[in-house]
Amino acid sequence: MTSPDMQAIREQVSNALIEDLGGELDAAHDITANLIDESVNAKASIITREPCVVCGIAWATQAFALIDESVSLTWHVKDGDSVAADTLLVSLEGSARAILTAERTALNFLQTLSATATVTAFYVKYLEGSTTKILDTRKTLPGLRYAQKYAVRCGGGQNHRVGLFDAFLIKENHIFSCGNIEKAISRAKSMMPGKPVEVEVENVAELEQALSAGADIVMLDNFTNEQIQEAVALNKGQCKLEVSGNITDERLASLAKLGVDYISSGALTKHVQAIDLSLRINLS
Repeated sequence: MTSPDMQAIREQVSNALIEDLGGELDAAHDITANLIDESVNAKASIITREPCVVCGIAWATQAFALIDESVSLTWHVKDGDSVAADTLLVSLEGSARAILTAERTALNFLQTLSATATVTAFYVKYLEGSTTKILDTRKTLPGLRYAQKYAVRCGGGQNHRVGLFDAFLIKENHIFSCGNIEKAISRAKSMMPGKPVEVEVENVAELEQALSAGADIVMLDNFTNEQIQEAVALNKGQCKLEVSGNITDERLASLAKLGVDYISSGALTKHVQAIDLSLRINLS
């Protein structure tokens, strides 16, 4: 699981700290932490109050480092680990001021990315024993695209296209504006040969048009299970098939039996509920 580069992580965490510190990366702006004498050192620990798949270690580590590089962290888990409630995630030691100033930013990243990894792992379990893979979407939290897509991988899922630049995804409005499915696919293939061309279809007739035009992937949007079975039979392995829309945990197991290649869900990144984490501090 390759995480985003450290420069990207540093920028994300720096921006979050600046937001918390009134527009400047200066710990002196934390007026509450400055009630504590500068010489006071502390030991602290972060635990999870609920089961989760851990993700976001690099982001949390960076938060403390940007406030005070002398704060030491000893991680007892790694990204992708599945842990039980009350598991100790990391032990910290250093300036009490620095630990408390960085605390919320570190926890915000850790709780959000762990939530995405946890939901993804929950979905993946329903697909065990099949060749169907779970995919994320572009429905990510603004500014956290790469981070959340990394979290999806930590949870055992796979990434759809990263953004608007690395693959074609031709939807209803694109088709309407281009004229029809065939014209849209033809233009995509001539404009950028080698880029994956995916088309979203809403019925079997549109699927036939997409197959005829040579789509690499066809997204079956809001198809019923019966329609999906028909689509798989019609496709005969000509292209990859992706199912999207109305994806619930109750439905995943049945979809895994239909022979589609992918199931994509925006819920992995936009419907997540932050993992309940806690930082406990003790004076050294």
